[in-house]
Amino acid sequence: MRRLDQGRTVGDALMQFHHLSLNCNDQLAIERFYSQHFGFHRARVIDLPDGRQIVFLSDGDIYLELFPAQGARPASLDANNEGLLYPGVRNFSFQVDDVEAQLAAMGNDARITFGPLSFDAFIPGWRSVWLSDPEGNIVQVTQGFTDQDHPPPPPA
Repeated sequence: MRRLDQGRTVGDALMQFHHLSLNCNDQLAIERFYSQHFGFHRARVIDLPDGRQIVFLSDGDIYLELFPAQGARPASLDANNEGLLYPGVRNFSFQVDDVEAQLAAMGNDARITFGPLSFDAFIPGWRSVWLSDPEGNIVQVTQGFTDQDHPPPPPA
């Protein structure tokens, strides 16, 4: 478990990214996928009064919060194989040492939706592939991303 004092300071406050919440039709399938392929483990289960559960998975740095879905995913033409295009979360990403090795380790669970692509023109060695988790959430698996030495400031 990552402690808050391991986060960063924003103003006078310590802050760190905590979790991403997913609404799931099959929480167990999602839990198995992220546990088996991305190193998450069950960190907490909260029983709701109506019998449903919220499951927190942790990789030691961040959490995935799995909610039982209530309703169907809306159909959207505003998507591609990299994720949703309308405002909101497009996809989420895990950095690995070797994209091809990750795909090989995942076997048939690696349902590729896009790529793999190389982005050597931007960062030498940067490579990504996009996958669908068991419920169609798009997960980017990337290698070689590095920060820019001096990124330009945001426009005034």
